[in-house]
Amino acid sequence: MDTKIIPVQGKDGLLYCPVCGEPLQLRLNETVTHSGFRIVHRACACERRKREMEDKRRTENEHRFLVQRNREICFPVKKMSTWTFENDNGSVPEMQLARDYVEHWDKCREEGRGLLLFGNVGSGKTYMAAAIANALLEQESKVLMRNFAWISNISAFEAEEKLNELSSFDLLILDDLGAERKSEFALQNVFNVIDRWWSTGKPMIVTTNLTPKQMEKGQDQAMERIYDRIFGRCIPVSVAGPSQRQSPRQAKADA
Repeated sequence: MDTKIIPVQGKDGLLYCPVCGEPLQLRLNETVTHSGFRIVHRACACERRKREMEDKRRTENEHRFLVQRNREICFPVKKMSTWTFENDNGSVPEMQLARDYVEHWDKCREEGRGLLLFGNVGSGKTYMAAAIANALLEQESKVLMRNFAWISNISAFEAEEKLNELSSFDLLILDDLGAERKSEFALQNVFNVIDRWWSTGKPMIVTTNLTPKQMEKGQDQAMERIYDRIFGRCIPVSVAGPSQRQSPRQAKADA
């Protein structure tokens, strides 16, 4: 509860703040009333500081609300919101490339420059992608992170709606390329999503266990079209960190 400050009257007849000493009133010499010059309220340093703090608190609350809302939309799994640069255990040397990507985000977004993070199972690719997402979400960018299995299962009834929703995001992260179903319908879904995003000119990040050489050789026409779009927009980055995934025995021991 704020202590009430009682103004004091100065020799000029105006009220002053007893804390900062600044006047709380201002005499408008150009405005004369029947009782004399018009006197109006003036915010002293204490009031201005209080307003600044309230404005800062309101701005911070609005920021936190926006970031939290966008984070809930971004991630398919809640725990991914904790996969940040700050929580990184330092086992993946390539994480600095992810930090650099965030640092140069404005240029990457302008140029539509994305990343293709490839490496063995458990090497930290998905964590890297989520860390980038979390950092950009803090900057109030809108990011959507989904896996290829989710994309390949989009029904024909919702396909157009999902494609239209993509346009509202600044960055699309597609996880686990190669895990999608290989039916004609599923692959068409994957191509439609990537092609629609490619046409926006916005950046995209893709993670996969496949190497670029594996992606380039011996693919059927459907996969070739998908990979062509990805290579046209994403810079390949090899992620060679040690496996972060626990064996069933380790998971049981740590439980």
